[in-house]
Amino acid sequence: MFDTSNWIYLAASFGLGFGIRGLIHRVAKVNREKSPVTSVGESQEQEKQDLEKQLLQTHLAYQMVQEMGAFKAGFLARTTHALRSPLNGLIGLHQLILSDLCENPEEEREFIQQALERALKLLKLIDEILNVARLQAGTNRLNIQPFSVIDVLKETHNLTAILAENRSYKYDITFPQEDVHALVDPYWLRYTLVSLVETAIAGMEEGGISLHTQVCHRQKSYILQICLDVPSHALPPQESIDLATAETLTTIDTNSNQPNMSPGMKIVLTQNILEVMGGKLDIYAHPEQPDITRVLISVPASQ
Repeated sequence: MFDTSNWIYLAASFGLGFGIRGLIHRVAKVNREKSPVTSVGESQEQEKQDLEKQLLQTHLAYQMVQEMGAFKAGFLARTTHALRSPLNGLIGLHQLILSDLCENPEEEREFIQQALERALKLLKLIDEILNVARLQAGTNRLNIQPFSVIDVLKETHNLTAILAENRSYKYDITFPQEDVHALVDPYWLRYTLVSLVETAIAGMEEGGISLHTQVCHRQKSYILQICLDVPSHALPPQESIDLATAETLTTIDTNSNQPNMSPGMKIVLTQNILEVMGGKLDIYAHPEQPDITRVLISVPASQ
């Protein structure tokens, strides 16, 4: 007898197979249709994010170039100003002598002596600026080594305390409880501290200064911060970069017998020195005392 159930099962199997096959083809077709859109959308989003990152990096780089250009322009302007002012004084003294405006030989000799003293001072200023320039150029090598911060602070205090005492200014210095070592050139760190303290004392009219340190942990490294708090009037305001058109350039200081580096120039030089040593100089208003300006020196610390 012919068994039809086998044929029914066979037909059902074929039908189910073709149905599953058709379903698979339709799913694959839908995936093929949707997949490019999704991939394109994800790719475009990723490209957009990459472009935004590149744009941000380009903007930051542009700002850094602008700041560096302005800084170098200010450094050049201050340098020419610092050198031109004493030169004007020398020219003025020689003009008096050559024009026979001296009342007697003694006065002429006095003017010659003043000119010599100004020339020697000018030479000292040039040497000081050139030494810093050589540091930046790599001609003068730094002697970076772990050095006791307490020793640097003691030497700075010994060299500058007499200036504050002569003017009856209060001078507080707080030594760290532990002897922290900074990775610096000890000579140039002492130079920057003495220069900044002398600049602050020279510009003070009243009040006092304080010097203290603190250690901060940043990105697996230690940073030593030396804080110099001074009255706000003791430091010069932000100087114009375009000093070439400043009236002070054409003014001969006949009252001063000695050419001196301006406070702004001293701050710029110390900033250059600290950058070469891997440090930084920040000047900002004291967070708790509005009439106090904080000069913050940051240098690498030995762990």
